[in-house]
Amino acid sequence: MTLKADPIEFAGKRVLVSGGTKGAGRAIVDRFLAGGARVITAARGASEPIDGVEFVQADLTTTEGGESLAKAALERLGGVDILAHVIGGSSSPGGGFVALSDDHWLAELNLNLLATVRLDRLLVPQMIERGAGAVVHVTSIQSVLPLPEATTAYAAAKAALRTYSKSLSKELGPKGVRVNVVSPGWIMTEASEHLLKRLQAANGGTIEEARQLVLDSLGGIPIGRPAAPHEVADLIAYLASDRAAAIHGAEFVIDGGTIPTV
Repeated sequence: MTLKADPIEFAGKRVLVSGGTKGAGRAIVDRFLAGGARVITAARGASEPIDGVEFVQADLTTTEGGESLAKAALERLGGVDILAHVIGGSSSPGGGFVALSDDHWLAELNLNLLATVRLDRLLVPQMIERGAGAVVHVTSIQSVLPLPEATTAYAAAKAALRTYSKSLSKELGPKGVRVNVVSPGWIMTEASEHLLKRLQAANGGTIEEARQLVLDSLGGIPIGRPAAPHEVADLIAYLASDRAAAIHGAEFVIDGGTIPTV
């Protein structure tokens, strides 16, 4: 059940969500809108208009794409108060580490690490000037629980993002800018539903059997299900809000208990 958002919680706040047109990113955009924020986001291709959202068509895996989005945020919104970096994913082939070429590695690093680093470098300075701001980086439990068959490069990039986030928090905390990390496990997005259908087509059986196959590959999820996008969005909104004013340099795992250790 989705909790009703306070419609004025983010009134007057300007929010940039990277990767905010689909899946968990779209849920995060909707959550900030529900709290009264002004939101800007981007995608590589054209996107269906989202009421109340500024949209920029830009490839954030490139320097030019990041600069285009940052420029639009400064010109259209006059700056950014909250940065929610949701962009990420993996398109590398299976087959373990030997199947990964330099191009695969560079693609994963650009998408899962450098896209975030570039936008921070372009937009955090105006937060420092004001002495206020909140940054939330979305990583993944695969940074500590990689799946070597297919996600080695993705997991390594997300691990680097965790380390970068911690370093950034030490630098920015004394300047009034909070930095925190959210590390999801399996999220039931449209992409996850498509994955289940592909597994069903490849292996036969039912969707439920395909779902169990994914659960088994993760070592099980104690609560028995993946997280819903709105649950991830609520956590990110909380960390970006004034309610979390004393939370800084922390990582919050939302994986239903997938990681088996403390």
